[in-house]
Amino acid sequence: MKDLYIQRERLEHVITSLEALQQGSAAGLPPQKKSNRGRKSMSAEERHEVSERMRKYWAARRKKKTLAAS
Repeated sequence: MKDLYIQRERLEHVITSLEALQQGSAAGLPPQKKSNRGRKSMSAEERHEVSERMRKYWAARRKKKTLAAS
């Protein structure tokens, strides 16, 4: 019976130590970096290409609308 109490004390000590380590490591971790989700950034050249393409697109839409209204 005495052996059981000794084992219990050892286990409680080990559990306490593990809990302290777990709390210490969780507090010591650096904050996780946010993942780069979403849109990628465009270079100036890519922005210029998109701008030109959209300018032509909207000009064509305006032209089509004026032809349909006439």
